Amino acid sequence: MQKHFLLFFVFLLLFITPTNAQQPKKPNASEIYQAIQKLNFLGSVLYIAAHPDDENTRLISYLSNNVKARTAYLSITRGDGGQNLIGTELSELLGIIRTNELQEARKIDGGEQFFTRANDFGYSKNPEETFTIWGKEDVLSDVVLAIRKFKPDVIINRFNHRTPGTTHGHHTASAILSIEAFELANNKTAYPNQLETYTTWQVQRLFFNTSWWFYGSQENFDKADKSNLVGLKTGTYYPSLGLSDGEIAALSRSKHQSQGFGNTGSRGEDQEYLELLKGSMPKTPSNLFEGINTTWSRIKGGDAIGKILEPVERNFDFKNPAASVPELLKAYHLLKSRTDYWSIQKTKEIQDIIAASCGLFMEAVSEMQYSSPSSSVKIKVEAINRSTIPMAFNGISYDNKPLLSESLPLNNNERKNLEYSIIIPKTAKYTSPYWLKEKGLLGLYNVKEIEEIGLPSINPNEPIYFNINIAGEEIIFKKDILFKYNSPVMGEVYQPFQVLPEVYGSIKEKVLIFDNTSSKQIPVVVRAGRDNLSGTITLQHPEGWQVSDPQTFLINKKDQEKEFIFTVTPPKTQSEGQLLLLLQVGDAFYTKERISIDYPHIPFQHVLVSAEAKIARIELQKNGKNIGYIAGAGDEIPSALEQIGYQVIQIQPETITVENLKQFDAIVVGIRAYNVVESLKFKQEVLFNYVENGGNLLVQYNVSRGLVTDNLAPYPLKLSNNRVTEEFAKVTFIHPNHPVLNTPNKITARDFENWIQERGLYFPSEWGKEFTPILQMNDQGENPTQGALLIAKHGKGHFIYTGLSFFRELPAGVSGAYRLFANLLSLTE
Repeated sequence: MQKHFLLFFVFLLLFITPTNAQQPKKPNASEIYQAIQKLNFLGSVLYIAAHPDDENTRLISYLSNNVKARTAYLSITRGDGGQNLIGTELSELLGIIRTNELQEARKIDGGEQFFTRANDFGYSKNPEETFTIWGKEDVLSDVVLAIRKFKPDVIINRFNHRTPGTTHGHHTASAILSIEAFELANNKTAYPNQLETYTTWQVQRLFFNTSWWFYGSQENFDKADKSNLVGLKTGTYYPSLGLSDGEIAALSRSKHQSQGFGNTGSRGEDQEYLELLKGSMPKTPSNLFEGINTTWSRIKGGDAIGKILEPVERNFDFKNPAASVPELLKAYHLLKSRTDYWSIQKTKEIQDIIAASCGLFMEAVSEMQYSSPSSSVKIKVEAINRSTIPMAFNGISYDNKPLLSESLPLNNNERKNLEYSIIIPKTAKYTSPYWLKEKGLLGLYNVKEIEEIGLPSINPNEPIYFNINIAGEEIIFKKDILFKYNSPVMGEVYQPFQVLPEVYGSIKEKVLIFDNTSSKQIPVVVRAGRDNLSGTITLQHPEGWQVSDPQTFLINKKDQEKEFIFTVTPPKTQSEGQLLLLLQVGDAFYTKERISIDYPHIPFQHVLVSAEAKIARIELQKNGKNIGYIAGAGDEIPSALEQIGYQVIQIQPETITVENLKQFDAIVVGIRAYNVVESLKFKQEVLFNYVENGGNLLVQYNVSRGLVTDNLAPYPLKLSNNRVTEEFAKVTFIHPNHPVLNTPNKITARDFENWIQERGLYFPSEWGKEFTPILQMNDQGENPTQGALLIAKHGKGHFIYTGLSFFRELPAGVSGAYRLFANLLSLTE
């Protein structure tokens, strides 16, 4: 039932939101007019917070669409440390999904998107811990860099820098960084390496986006002194868009699908409050830019440009936007050779407005979705001028080489279709997230190029340049090569064109657990990125392990893949390490796996990651064989259990009956199942009956809010926000003689070594006397918590509730987590 509901939800989204994230923009007259209004406003705002979903989309919409300011959101992280409600991707891959979700959100609310190199390493309880893991100085330099690049007049913090420990440490850290960067951005001695490319910048005002929530209640907020607050009415309705700020904000926030943040739009007046932290208070409290010059006179010689463009806005013809083009071209001519910040920004804006006003459509489409360096690719170029403005191609170029060197007229509504063959440069970089190209640290991605730091996503690196003469003015338009095809269901589907290696491979299983000395047959897949490919496959392995000899491969066709079997034999004693895939073609070596990220609400893309697998020889015993698994919000525990010899069968909630459950030695409920699987509330008595008859039911963590039932267990059980975020926190055994710590595997302190990201989360805070708490742990400076693992005898079986982060530890191949999980499944009378 849950699967059917999710499919319906996705289908609904397809109908109410654009399904093709790569579809070229074709602005209508209202959108062109709005762009002209923004063209005449020279002011900017930077909103700063910690994660994707922290931003105030209503305020971003108001600033962008009402004030007309250039507005951006600086998310300190990419949300890599969270959970995923739409798939199994976690960590870096989840960060890619959330990066793209933010970009799609900004397309809706009108903002822009930036990041730092900071990694979302998981929940942090205070900013001191956060800064220790991130490396405060590195991330602070990135915030200063973002300010120097974007040059905001106003900064708005989402969180309060004065209340550490009251919220996620990343939240408070983002505000602290902003406070410090406010002064440093204009300091020539701060990060002088940045000043080789960018200039210092003085922000005029810094605010904190406060609300009743930060005061504890609406009543407290109503009584508070608001003399230092700016109040903004953010309920504007835009007839040209048919939407209000609240409706735009909901559509924007609903792009955060991996977090389940679908939102219903609101209408009517709303109020946002900003507390002034630095700078002068606006004399008119509703005007953030009071006293800041946001007119064309802001730049040298700008008055002449303003005299041209202000009448363009006043006299805009919605029936004939092209009527504005002659004046727009005059302004463009005055701007194009200037190098100051606002002139560069406005030159880009005016180019797009001119093209949109003319109905000028240009695209370059590849015959294939991806190709490799040095390969030949056929592209089709289409261009059409849907106005009476005289226009002609002066040239088309790729990789500094001309494709079209003669003049070609672009007459009104006369489509030009051209075909070319291009050679992808041998030096072309692979199209993959730049922040993942080099191995980073726990809290910081490794990005060496200063120009790349902060960029939102993958930079398509294969543009075509269109040199077009428009009424005597030469304008060069940059267009990234795209790939598109026709779907019988979706129609015209666009995807980015990517440059990828000529060969890549993968070890099918990402974690290989050996619970004895027997060898395993390991499938390795090799996929060709071009025709007629041959080479050698080698598996590099840790000392003490044995792997069969290298094998050769020959693949005739691009996209064809072949599977090869390697024999891997573990050592006799416990050992862990990495199995690395090495492919050799001629003198070149390749070590990457290609992973596809394909969701309808974000652009399709291939991602290159290291082709490797975790291998572990562990001492492990288990009882039982057949495990039933009720999926929750998405995790990879079923495949992890299969690694240690269990047969795992996915249980659909509608098939849960007393008779059907008898086949299972134990049943595992996936993470957040009681948050997302509505029908489970009708199956609790059946599951409890299973336990009573002798089964083991293991329920993994759920978020304490939004439960589909309060009846989680056969006995009283109350969830909380308690968690232990330090993955190395000491674990104490409360009942060391309990069977779960002794049978069939003897659990010791060593089994809690090498855990990743956290010990666990959302531990119960209260439970009935029937439960036995097994483990005690705490983060530094906090009181011990005993809710990580609770076991209750119920009839002949056991009900187990655990907030331990097995969903991270098992896919990461953490030996002790496997041993403890096997004991949980093996509990007997």
